[in-house]
Amino acid sequence: MIEELEERMKKTISVLEEALSEIRAGRANPAILNKISVEYYGVDTPINQVAAVSVPEARMILIQPWDPSILKEIEKAILASDIGLNPNNDGKCIRLNFPELTEERRKELVKDVKKITEDSKVSIRSIRRDGMDTAKEQLKNSEITEDEKTSLEDRIQKLTDKYVDEIDSIYDKKEKEIMNI
Repeated sequence: MIEELEERMKKTISVLEEALSEIRAGRANPAILNKISVEYYGVDTPINQVAAVSVPEARMILIQPWDPSILKEIEKAILASDIGLNPNNDGKCIRLNFPELTEERRKELVKDVKKITEDSKVSIRSIRRDGMDTAKEQLKNSEITEDEKTSLEDRIQKLTDKYVDEIDSIYDKKEKEIMNI
């Protein structure tokens, strides 16, 4: 049971890291393009599957499609997305320039990150509650003794504390990245 709970907690951490990778922290990060798709031969396809995406400078993403005929489609998809960047199309590639973040915008981003990390902590605690309920159920069904239940609950709590600490560490790292500390 502990292994199953730990696996669920690891998935929560993975989802958190994925969500935070898409938050623009002032530096160019190709992960912000992960949710953007272009129509390519009638199929919605992620940008990174129709083009080479690179970061030639700290504040620029370069998108070079393998098929130049979809440049306009990529440009439209970026404009339609909510990443807040204007693509520069030179006919061969698209450049996305990241402006310097204002102090106010940085603080807003930190609030967003805080909310996302708090949601992850709630998920971890929900997983803990499920584990504790299962332990109580097993005791009620005489599958385990009172001592085994107490030991199991203690292990579940330690596992929860470990993953909540990991979330706090991820938050601190992302906050420093956003605030350029």
